[in-house]
Amino acid sequence: MDEILSTLLSEDARPQDVAALRLPECYRGAVVRKAETGLFDGMATADKDPRKSLHIQDVEVPLPCAGEALVAVMASSVNYNTVWSSIFEPLPTFGFLERYARLSPFTARHDQPFHVVGSDLAGVVLRTGPGVHAWKPGDRVVAHCLSVELESAEGHNDTMLDPEQRIWGFETNFGGLAELALVKSNQLMPKPEHLTWEEAAAPGLVNSTAYRQMVSANGARMKQGDNVLIWGASGGLGSYATQFALAGGATPICVVSTPEKAESCRRMGAELIIDRNADDYRFWKDEHTQDPKEWKRFGKRIRELTGGEDVDIVFEHPGRETFGASVYVTRKGGTIVTCASTSGYHHEYDNRYLWMSLKRIIGSHFANYREAWEANRLIAKGKIHPTLSKVYSLEDTGQAAYDVHRNLHQGKVGVLCLAPEEGLGVRDEAKRAQHIDAINRFRTVEVPVA
Repeated sequence: MDEILSTLLSEDARPQDVAALRLPECYRGAVVRKAETGLFDGMATADKDPRKSLHIQDVEVPLPCAGEALVAVMASSVNYNTVWSSIFEPLPTFGFLERYARLSPFTARHDQPFHVVGSDLAGVVLRTGPGVHAWKPGDRVVAHCLSVELESAEGHNDTMLDPEQRIWGFETNFGGLAELALVKSNQLMPKPEHLTWEEAAAPGLVNSTAYRQMVSANGARMKQGDNVLIWGASGGLGSYATQFALAGGATPICVVSTPEKAESCRRMGAELIIDRNADDYRFWKDEHTQDPKEWKRFGKRIRELTGGEDVDIVFEHPGRETFGASVYVTRKGGTIVTCASTSGYHHEYDNRYLWMSLKRIIGSHFANYREAWEANRLIAKGKIHPTLSKVYSLEDTGQAAYDVHRNLHQGKVGVLCLAPEEGLGVRDEAKRAQHIDAINRFRTVEVPVA
């Protein structure tokens, strides 16, 4: 592994030098273990600690099969699916790996007593399998997390509809929180060369998800002048949704939970901000009963900020805690687009406010290759920027996941894998200088310490 790293850090390394590198027998990866799936039984979700379940261990190197690539991972990042994997909710991921393993002899190797997690990476292609022509050893890449087979007709209009669609590093093994990772070649995209490895690794999953949810014809089709309510607007997903709204001529109404997170939104250029904790919104009277009066108070506050207008789009991902309010505050004919349920999967809302006002609920899950490519292109062009706030070592992946689980983070939390330090990997210094303040927006905001 030292030889691989030395070559990748050298500016004189040629593609043939990378192709000639000897692969190690093993590499280090952040894993959850099948034997520990009962570790948190009986505990409340909030009390489950990823630091106890995420381990760094040696993993045998998987060689790429047809259509695959083996990538040396310089940096990765933590997404909420890493948290879910680490606390074994809503169920352990080993069932996903077992089902994938039954698909073919090539996928059988994904069924292991460990699961290498992680759905983002920035790194360098080391090897490609048969049939890969677009990528070669030495290519500097980022990866999106859509894994598809495309052997069924259903996926050929929108690959997210492929019956064998999976999220890499969550529903497949050999993910990105590791020194090496195994991906499909059609997950790869060019690394934005004005960014460091850790910055380039941060946008992938969340940027692509927000693009489909907000901009794509498969999502809300945001247009100029739209009012967009964005829950968790300074978080991993929301920080990209906020940028898409601002870049697309819409007006984001940013919902946050602390003054520090409100400041992050202002740094992105947002002006309309609601601190839900400061205003003490309580959408549930108790575990079973919502409070429509709080929906109305929330809607009134939105109209105060917008000059009397309701929101055209709600960018939903908290789920149970907020969904009733989201449906209520959306304007007549508006859209609630949801991609997750971090506060609970069982949503409740008053359907009168949906059907009688001709509102729409759209389910949105990650992005297809085209959408991910367009989202990455906007990063590369300096139109959308990473929202990286803090970077951990691979050994401290558990702490990084803990921060995200406990909402102690801003934007995205990065992880250095093979990169020995922060700040490496930049090749376009001129473009970086143009955007350095935007790139660093989230690095200058203090976050709470657990």
